[in-house]
Amino acid sequence: MFTGIIETLGTILAIETEKNNIHFKVKAPILSEAYVDQSIAHDGVCLTITKIDTDGYWVTAIQETLEKTNLASWKVGNLVNIERAMQAQMRLDGHFVQGHVDTVTTCHEVKESDGSWYFIFKIPEGGKQLIVPKGSIAINGTSLTVILDDPKSDQFSVAIIPYTFEHTNFKNLKAGDQVNIEFDILGKYILRHIEHYKNIL
Repeated sequence: MFTGIIETLGTILAIETEKNNIHFKVKAPILSEAYVDQSIAHDGVCLTITKIDTDGYWVTAIQETLEKTNLASWKVGNLVNIERAMQAQMRLDGHFVQGHVDTVTTCHEVKESDGSWYFIFKIPEGGKQLIVPKGSIAINGTSLTVILDDPKSDQFSVAIIPYTFEHTNFKNLKAGDQVNIEFDILGKYILRHIEHYKNIL
């Protein structure tokens, strides 16, 4: 379980393909505290460390992960948002993030606004009922608040403060880029219950 508060940035050092799987070598400031079997969110995707080298650790993405995320487009040198699993005694500063990405969407536009930034995204298919004004959403693993001025629109936006912009890979994000989306788990449970009761009534 994660909070969506990005801890640091990692750099993709190497990529290896093995059948349908892709192995990524990641360099990150947390390397000295990393251990095999540790779960870490990379751009919001929960991946398990499989091996540790002197200059980085390895994680593996299986076919299902590659189909639902933007990991297949990662290249050597890419910066990725890093968050280790939350500790039971810590404050939950973001929202409950599982690291189980639901889908990807495309950045439509980036607007600077007197020192902060607005990022506008296309609402992904199936996301209309899960994206609500002032609700929570994880984009590339970052816990953010939805701005939805027009409920009929096919777009939503988020505001990024300078600290978040500088300490995440949002500083490299531009129009046309794909991002990982994880909808709020509470909204997904509520929607599932509503659908269930509709079917039995």
